[in-house]
Amino acid sequence: MDLLKEKIVKEGKVLSDTVLKVDSFLNHQIDPLLMKEIGEEFANRFKDEVITKVLTIESSGIAPATMLGLAIGAKVVFARKKKSLTLSGDLYTSKVYSFTKQEMNEISVSKDFLSPDDNVVIIDDFLANGEAVKGLLDIAEQAGCKVVGVGTVIEKGFQNGGKMLREKGVRVESLAIIKSLKNNTIEFA
Repeated sequence: MDLLKEKIVKEGKVLSDTVLKVDSFLNHQIDPLLMKEIGEEFANRFKDEVITKVLTIESSGIAPATMLGLAIGAKVVFARKKKSLTLSGDLYTSKVYSFTKQEMNEISVSKDFLSPDDNVVIIDDFLANGEAVKGLLDIAEQAGCKVVGVGTVIEKGFQNGGKMLREKGVRVESLAIIKSLKNNTIEFA
């Protein structure tokens, strides 16, 4: 997706050989026109699938997931990282390790929002080691959902998450795949 790649090159900041900061349009401040294009691109890539729900994790996955939901007319469900007073009752839960934050989170989705009748696409902002996606796949499996695929805005192709998921037979659609961040340079696959 050329528009996304242009944004990454123009506004992305390489913090190390493994960390790309894109908070000016994806992780802190959101570019709604870009998110609309991202949602439409995911809709196009998954156009042959029947999708009843879009599943993501808070918080950076919510914007692209919502734009996909809008484009295809499907509801968006997001796994919460923190339990609130309103998140009670029967829950699907999974543990997810965040390498960026160096912490383990228990993510939760109410059993009211996912069922065996759902065909789900999982959307996330980044795919690096695949921990968030593995947690969402676990929740979908607990709910008995059919997962039609995973969409990521940016995949770090030099890390093992995408390879691991593809080897397990999971369909992965990444809008931009970063080959390398070495020497403070963004190189696309």
